[in-house]
Amino acid sequence: MDRKLADYIDRLKSLNFQGMYEGDFFLTWEKTEEEIKAVFTAADALRLMRESNISTRIFDSGLGISLFRDNSTRTRFSFASACNMLGLEVRDLDEGKSQIAHGETVRETANMISFMADVIGIRDDMYIGKGNKYMHDVVDAVTKGYEAGILEQKPTLVNLQCDIDHPTQCMADLLHVINTYGGVEKLKGKKIAMTWAYSPSYGKPLSVPQGVIGLMTRFGMDVVLAHPEGYEVMPEVEKTAMENAKASGGSFTKTGSMEEAFKDADIVYPKSWAPFAAMEKRTDLYGRGDLEGIKELEKELLAQNAKHMDWCCTEKLMASTRDQKAIYLHCLPADINGVSCENGEVEESVFDRYRDSLYRQASYKPYIIAAMILLARQKDPCATLEALAKQNTPRHLK
Repeated sequence: MDRKLADYIDRLKSLNFQGMYEGDFFLTWEKTEEEIKAVFTAADALRLMRESNISTRIFDSGLGISLFRDNSTRTRFSFASACNMLGLEVRDLDEGKSQIAHGETVRETANMISFMADVIGIRDDMYIGKGNKYMHDVVDAVTKGYEAGILEQKPTLVNLQCDIDHPTQCMADLLHVINTYGGVEKLKGKKIAMTWAYSPSYGKPLSVPQGVIGLMTRFGMDVVLAHPEGYEVMPEVEKTAMENAKASGGSFTKTGSMEEAFKDADIVYPKSWAPFAAMEKRTDLYGRGDLEGIKELEKELLAQNAKHMDWCCTEKLMASTRDQKAIYLHCLPADINGVSCENGEVEESVFDRYRDSLYRQASYKPYIIAAMILLARQKDPCATLEALAKQNTPRHLK
């Protein structure tokens, strides 16, 4: 066995993650630190095996069901890639073509799609108070189906983005940072600036900034949340970040200055998001079917955004980071000045300089999702990885 792969497996053996077996993945802060580290380690092991042309198919058959209630490129294909890598076939649930459009209940839908499903991935990030709850409703439904003997197994749910957190994205972001610095132990004391940035659109979810402050504070980092007045995130997530920072020996602070956040930062994450209060209002308007109210809210928010067009990741700001070479993160797609819009989140020269790094950042997501599935579906993931390495079945014949 490759020495590096053996090291990953040994590291995995040293972690306490057994509670993840037959479980689900909703929010990163609901997992222990060792469980989070287990996902990182398993992801690195799976990536090494694929790059070494070793098959990682742990299933001979089975389905991965995806339900995207919002548009997606990277996460949609990352979920499909992860399932395929493990041997699962992917089927997307199109609500417009299902009986959901005719009033089918969550309980019925969840059970009907789960007869041979090993994992269900859901993105439901549009409405405050709805997405994460819907995921729990699905899990409750399939759990009851399994307990009643209708389903032969309870499929694992993976949160592919909800109204509260985007765990697969934020864990991919952090694994990219970990591997850039050469280990999770190198994160302590690193300053990361999670900052709002201007966008000509108004409704970007809060789940990425919330996921970042909820996760990065667990590893002794100095996390700074920066935004103009009126762009607050969920108070309960800020509370979680504060508690995490205290427990890890890091810090969590807030500022209304992008310049202050960038100063001496090791990592910057400039990204637009909609105000929490506005997202709550939009959820209420959609619930009442008030289309005119929604149009008015959109106008208000676009006008509010336009007051902060100077919140942009510029070369000048990047020059103020530590040694002028901070890691630049973005979940993509970014609003790039002069490319995708006239004015946006980042200057074209900054984005172009970090393009390869951004693509590398995104490339971790399929492995993060595959690791989540592996740890939930295999009783002894270490033995599974060892067996795959011993079999050494080529993924493809060269």
